[in-house]
Amino acid sequence: MIRTIIHIDEEKCNGCGACATACAEGAIQMVDGKAKLIRDDYCDGLGACLPHCPTDALSFVEREAAAFDEAAVEAHLERQRQQENAQPDLPCGCPGSESRRLSRQEEAPAKTSEAVPSRLNQWPVQIKLAPVNAPYFSGANLLVAADCAAYAHGDFHNRFMKNRITLIGCPKLDGVDYGEKLTEILRVNDVRSLTVVRMEVPCCGGLERAAVNALKNSGKFIPWQVVTLTTDGRVIE
Repeated sequence: MIRTIIHIDEEKCNGCGACATACAEGAIQMVDGKAKLIRDDYCDGLGACLPHCPTDALSFVEREAAAFDEAAVEAHLERQRQQENAQPDLPCGCPGSESRRLSRQEEAPAKTSEAVPSRLNQWPVQIKLAPVNAPYFSGANLLVAADCAAYAHGDFHNRFMKNRITLIGCPKLDGVDYGEKLTEILRVNDVRSLTVVRMEVPCCGGLERAAVNALKNSGKFIPWQVVTLTTDGRVIE
């Protein structure tokens, strides 16, 4: 059949991986440092990946392609989840739990006795504990963050939490899919934007997928973005 589908210009692709992260269906993967559309039937043709490409390597084309297959996508994502949750045969176990020492340069203490103010605007913050409907969700800019993120990034409160409602979780430790609850939060509340802050480790992919799929399933069309942090706290641009 002829349909709209994503095209990737490999010459423009700089290998940043932003499109692969933004593709909730897992249709785009990084292969040899370049983004690849791995199967036509995984691509829904909606273009959620387009605004994330910094080099304009993505575009829509009309061509012969297999129809979007939601069942095949679900099976594909389930295989990815199983791979992420599996413990690889490594001395350190999961790549996300690899022990390492981070080198830090000591900085001079700030010349003030005032405590740095918290930017937390509500309680509770755990996704599992948060109510589906609460007054603070009305008109909110929602932050869904990996619970490691605030420990990794030194200015997390000011850069990410300020003027946002914060929900945190770790799908690997909680052993749950947050998708259904996040879908309901987005569906029944007037949330204005969604920001997901995840770590670079593979298990954080579950948090990102849950949030992005929740936005799609809620039927809402609001601004959204995914920010990825390295394990030493840097933002991957």
